[in-house]
Amino acid sequence: MKRKILVLGGAHIDRRGRISGDTVAGASNPGSWFEEPGGGGFNAARNLARLGFDVTMISPRGGDPIGEMVSEAADFAGVNDRPFVFLDRKTPSYTAIIENDGNLVIALADMDLYRMFVPRRLSIRAVRDAFAATDFILIDANLPQETLASIVERAKVLGKPVGAIAISPAKAIKLKPCIEGIDYLFLNEAEAAALTGERPNDPAHWPSLLGDIGLRGGVVTRGQRELIAFADRHAIALQPANLEGVADVTGAGDSLAAGVISGLMRGISLADAVREGAAAAALTVQSPHAVNENLSPNLIRETLFLVPPARILH
Repeated sequence: MKRKILVLGGAHIDRRGRISGDTVAGASNPGSWFEEPGGGGFNAARNLARLGFDVTMISPRGGDPIGEMVSEAADFAGVNDRPFVFLDRKTPSYTAIIENDGNLVIALADMDLYRMFVPRRLSIRAVRDAFAATDFILIDANLPQETLASIVERAKVLGKPVGAIAISPAKAIKLKPCIEGIDYLFLNEAEAAALTGERPNDPAHWPSLLGDIGLRGGVVTRGQRELIAFADRHAIALQPANLEGVADVTGAGDSLAAGVISGLMRGISLADAVREGAAAAALTVQSPHAVNENLSPNLIRETLFLVPPARILH
């Protein structure tokens, strides 16, 4: 029987403009435009479904063609889509401008609808049933702070492990009031600095700094530099795959989270789970999409040769 994962977070439209030459600030740059369904939670949900889990996604949605596009993407990936649909509202969107080398220049997040996911919606019977049936709960910081806290509290009462995706420095701080109830937080250094108020010279200090605010486990990504992961008083460093070509970095952190969660739920070590997460991220950045549609457990295993073994910190 498939293990069940409940995801509550962002499911919206991603719009990405890619500059075709060298970036010139303050000027019109030639490029191309692309859009597809996205959102931190939704990207992770689709990855997890492709990795063999029974995934349910709960998120606010507008009653517009974009909302229908998101629903179709969920069906295509095999995700059980359970949105709260607001017929008179538009589905949230994320608009990014990306340089020719795949790196982000700037982004705009129009996420006002997520404010409608208030804590009382967790009392709906279908949501209560989803909480009771799941083996793991994944949230992202697109949701309101009080809703995130309520989700973590309900998970604690039910004895369900919780993972979280920080999304951005501005949104990551919404997780701070419930940080002690999160088992694994996936974030980058800017988001970690927003939570801790510090940025250490030695990245090996991230586990202690995040532990000081109550976090029990997490993965701090650092672009192409070694990421730092920790849980149960163990910490590792892992060098991401060295890739010749990067199509688009969008969704890399979400796929890493999915790969790590997949490994941990199968009972493998933190070091091996993070290695699988890094392989999933490598497959994502080589795809023009935020979710690699060919992702599978076999493809991750085949990609592990690109990822060096983890280095034990303590």
